[in-house]
Amino acid sequence: MFLYIFVFLSVLKEVDLHIKTNNTEHHTSEISEEQLIVRRGQPFTLTLKLTQPFNPDLHPLTIIAVTGENPSENLGTKSCFGIPDSVKRSPSAKAVWKVELHKNSSSLTGVLILTITPPAVSPIGEYELSVKHREEETSLATLVVLFNPWCPDDSVFLPDEKERQEYVMNEHGTIYKGSGNYISSMSWDFGQFEENMVKICLTLLDMNHKHFKEPAKDVSARCDPIYVSRVISAMINSEDDRGVLEGRWTGPFYGGVAPSHWNGSHAILKHWYNIGCHPVKYGQCWVFAGVMCSVMRLLGIPCRVITNYQSAHDNNRNLIIDVYHADYGVRAKESKDSVWNFHVWVEGWMRRPDLTKDGTYDGWQVLDPTPQEMSDGVFCCGPASVKAILNGDTHLKYDVPFVFAEVNADCVDWLVKADGSKVKIFSDTKRIGQNISTKYIGSNKRWNITDNYKHREGSETEREIFKQAITRDFSRGEKDSENGETEEKLPPPEVFMRFEEVSKPMDGKDVSLRLVLHSESSVARPLSINISVQAMKYNGSPAANIQTEVKEETLEPGKELSIPVLVPFSVYHKHMVESDNIKVSAVVTDKEKPENTYLAVDNVVLQDPPISLTVPSEVKLYREASGEVVFTNLVDKTLTDCTLTLSGSGLFREEFEVKLPDLPPNRRLRIKFPFFPHKAGKKTLIIDFDCSTFRDIKASHTVNVTED
Repeated sequence: MFLYIFVFLSVLKEVDLHIKTNNTEHHTSEISEEQLIVRRGQPFTLTLKLTQPFNPDLHPLTIIAVTGENPSENLGTKSCFGIPDSVKRSPSAKAVWKVELHKNSSSLTGVLILTITPPAVSPIGEYELSVKHREEETSLATLVVLFNPWCPDDSVFLPDEKERQEYVMNEHGTIYKGSGNYISSMSWDFGQFEENMVKICLTLLDMNHKHFKEPAKDVSARCDPIYVSRVISAMINSEDDRGVLEGRWTGPFYGGVAPSHWNGSHAILKHWYNIGCHPVKYGQCWVFAGVMCSVMRLLGIPCRVITNYQSAHDNNRNLIIDVYHADYGVRAKESKDSVWNFHVWVEGWMRRPDLTKDGTYDGWQVLDPTPQEMSDGVFCCGPASVKAILNGDTHLKYDVPFVFAEVNADCVDWLVKADGSKVKIFSDTKRIGQNISTKYIGSNKRWNITDNYKHREGSETEREIFKQAITRDFSRGEKDSENGETEEKLPPPEVFMRFEEVSKPMDGKDVSLRLVLHSESSVARPLSINISVQAMKYNGSPAANIQTEVKEETLEPGKELSIPVLVPFSVYHKHMVESDNIKVSAVVTDKEKPENTYLAVDNVVLQDPPISLTVPSEVKLYREASGEVVFTNLVDKTLTDCTLTLSGSGLFREEFEVKLPDLPPNRRLRIKFPFFPHKAGKKTLIIDFDCSTFRDIKASHTVNVTED
């Protein structure tokens, strides 16, 4: 640890940066105890030892702080300040630093204790600090300045300490996946304080196209979290720059890693940096979001990961999502729109003076690094004020209309006939935007924050805001859905349907459901029932047809009709290795009234087979500890290409992968492994078991690392 810089000049003898104390007070000691890292708007201390007594009247002391190329006072990337503060500055100088001489200083001995404060509007980044005294200029330090959510004058100020600990300091989190009916969770290791993360994240800012075009202007703009978060959103994906992750939504994932394999951000960011800032293969929405959250937290912008279930991609900007279903033996029509089982983005906390001066739109802002649509010519999204989305203020920047549609579009289902004609079978105002979820503060519980994004579905307020949103922004989109037929009122249904589970769906076992129908009609209904099963990607695109069957049944009045649906493991498993869920749909036609067609859909997410992870609940810092993984092959098939990946910030320096032998049916795999904790506190150990039949089965365990 280097606390001192010795300078062999006639003026300055020694500098003490007080790194440990300063970093602790600035909440950056988790990042480093060897590099000075401070937060803007908050003072830090330096001690200078001069070779001669200090007389400020005769020989003032001037300090210069600069960042970026061609630093300038007018851009806020250069500041000159001193004791006494008689420095001549440009009239338009921005981001002026301050220095005070501590009362314990000794002018006679030349020992100066300085308290230096970077302003709360400083650009973040790496600074060079130098001192000028008696006509000699000497380098003092290279330091890093970050955003400061502890400072009321900083535009990322977050008042609640528990929230700061969760959204800035917590290196571990939970990301929600699955579907609205099958919500699942996975541990994610943000690892924002791991080795070289400062260098990696600052390099990420420097690799954005605005920096290449106008570097001085770009560095100056880093005073604004709105600008910085928008740059990060663009740089996490690689669509139009040398961003971190290349997206891929269908296998095989040759030349890279399947998105489901990742357990955390540090391995991805480190790999991107080590291969010369070329894209890492591959990512999908939760990976993009997890990596962005890590970068935001490292830079000091409070951030959390959000999952929206039944998330709409409204390509034609009319707030209507058209979904097409095939008549028996007919391929469904392709749609510009899509509905994702889930979609993951992040929220960053910041003020929005660019929208209004009264703070109406301050607070959480949606930022989405997954490349879906361009925003001002770049693949990024946000920051979009969550309050603006709730109020339907779709005329506001950035990308509020796109996010509003993701959570609040209406959905129209069409049946495509053999002759190509379409029949509208269902119109749904409530399907899109369900169970919007994030990790709860201070615990691993799921927090449903849907009410932050929209008013209660079907309420007068929600419908009024929906209409208001259309008139404000979506009027520029396509005016109707299928030639305006969305305005047509459908007759009330005479047959009601739902899918029910017979048993919990688990990968490796047969999936057993039943379709339950009932009618409030007074007469019997002869029905044609077409049940299809598809392997699906989570973004709503089909991967393969698994099975179909057509049945003829009669629905008696006042009685329920139960149709069993069995999808054997032997039939679905080869399709599900690279897929995310099973879509079971039933299209039911009234044979006496063929114009009456009914639809029921269930997106079934298979639970992973059980895997056991055992580690001590408490271990010692820098001492070897051990854990154990146990997995049993319960299917009648030998598992090949087996690997186990171990990771966890503070527990492993990097991901550790073990290649395992083939596992025959009904055989148990037991693996013991060592690890050496190198950071104190509560840490999370994550495992990933992957093989030919089951992809990326995960487990995690919290470990408390204590010092001797």
